[in-house]
Amino acid sequence: MAQQLNPYITFDGTCAEAMDFYAGALGGTVESTMFRESGMDVDGVMHASLDTPAGFHIFASDTVPGMEFSRGTNVQVSISGDEAEQMRGYWDALADGGHVIMPLERQMWGDDYGLLADRYGVLWHVNIAGSSA
Repeated sequence: MAQQLNPYITFDGTCAEAMDFYAGALGGTVESTMFRESGMDVDGVMHASLDTPAGFHIFASDTVPGMEFSRGTNVQVSISGDEAEQMRGYWDALADGGHVIMPLERQMWGDDYGLLADRYGVLWHVNIAGSSA
């Protein structure tokens, strides 16, 4: 799997509607996982992805329960890949001087995932696909 850098947009309860809008505007199909599918007793989209015929990839979610939604800071960056050593190197470099929000560790979908704010306040989602570590 080639490494990818993608926008990650957070919505305040309108993720499904917004992603359907983007699919209509840009083409492609939306795939979503709902919070309830992960055992959380809350409505909303936990993670959505849109892959377009032109090769655009957009990730999105509704605001995670317990976190505050803030327009203007709701666009983040996502790095995905399967080269674990290189991906962990990105994680370590981006975390230097920043703040880890969710440690880079195994998740229910089988990948290693973490979320951090870098020293400039930019939020980074790092996902190591099929990681064995």
